[in-house]
Amino acid sequence: MTAKLKSLDHLVLTVGDIAASARFYETVLGMEIDRFNAADGTQRWALKFGHQKINLHQSGQEFEPKARLATPGSADLCFLTDAPLEAWLARFADHDVAVIEGPVRRTGAMGPILSLYIRDPDGNLIEVSNQV
Repeated sequence: MTAKLKSLDHLVLTVGDIAASARFYETVLGMEIDRFNAADGTQRWALKFGHQKINLHQSGQEFEPKARLATPGSADLCFLTDAPLEAWLARFADHDVAVIEGPVRRTGAMGPILSLYIRDPDGNLIEVSNQV
């Protein structure tokens, strides 16, 4: 059998304030906050959506092993949605989240997408997109 990847299970965001980041991703993007104990007993935070999750690491207190340069605000993430971007524009307005660009056409993993761009509390670029 040839070694081949099939999907992304999770990724890690290093953040300046775990509680603030968790609130943003829960209230603005609709993710579910999950607090769990790691195998070593330490308390961990994650954000769940679909079949994926984002683990949150507090800057300066990251879990090992970690990225060589784990810094808040260094990520650029694109999330797909089935909801119309107009609904997202309204949601962002309800939460006083500025749209920094969009809707604009881009190219996603499976073809054309239409995207809105915002920033999370650490300045990470967040793209919310519809497949075209």
